[in-house]
Amino acid sequence: MLRRITIALASVGLLAGLTACGSSDASEDKNAPLKVAVNPVPHGDVLKYVKDSLAAKAGLKLDIVTFDDYVQPNNALKEKQVTANYFQHVPFMQEFEKKSGTKLTFVAPVHLEPLGIYSKKVKDLKALPQGATVAVPNDPANYGRSLKLLADNGVLTLKPGASTSATDKDIAANPKGLKFKALKAAQLPRSLDDVNAAVINGNYALEADLAPNKDALVAEKAEGNPYANGIVTLPENKDDPRVKKLVQLLQGPEVKKFVEDKYKGSVLIATS
Repeated sequence: MLRRITIALASVGLLAGLTACGSSDASEDKNAPLKVAVNPVPHGDVLKYVKDSLAAKAGLKLDIVTFDDYVQPNNALKEKQVTANYFQHVPFMQEFEKKSGTKLTFVAPVHLEPLGIYSKKVKDLKALPQGATVAVPNDPANYGRSLKLLADNGVLTLKPGASTSATDKDIAANPKGLKFKALKAAQLPRSLDDVNAAVINGNYALEADLAPNKDALVAEKAEGNPYANGIVTLPENKDDPRVKKLVQLLQGPEVKKFVEDKYKGSVLIATS
């Protein structure tokens, strides 16, 4: 009798374990709400608008999971705690793939958060003093993106063929002798008191009440820009009908109007 009870309890424990494992796989049940990891602004705002105003009519259930950094949304996707995320551009995704050995799929672009250069010390980029310190994002994709923005505005020159993950070694000329201070992207707005200028990602600029189209000394343009943020998932889920439906809504006229009305040029709809 005791042996039978022990076996029964073990079976219950095994079943519970399997159930728990299954419940952590957000992509398994195609009838369940689509669980999407986002950064709060603007991704969370945009997705909340879709959930509140568009999803029900389209037959889509959404579950929004918010993270404040650039690390956890991809880890959550890798571990199948979510089925998709909405916070990153292709170069950032490729860097994650390289480091983690995990293959992801960029399903579709949605919007661009213009990278901008901000300063409390100067009102013109050309007025940066010799040897000025410029804070930049510390992840490789956005570090290279920062160097490109500085190069596009004549502050430095990059070597021909420098990639989206350019480093200091790709700088051909730095006439002002700029020094770069690499920080986590979320820390960049807080660094403005301590540096001559900071290159700040659009979402963190918005959270700090900085408008790229008004407060930045210079900011990126949308045309031909490879840094559009979009929906990313695991390869096996790229044809999930819920993911396709979400992309359709995010690329629709209602979301375009919402972004234009709410952000007034500080967030731009992605162009092909």
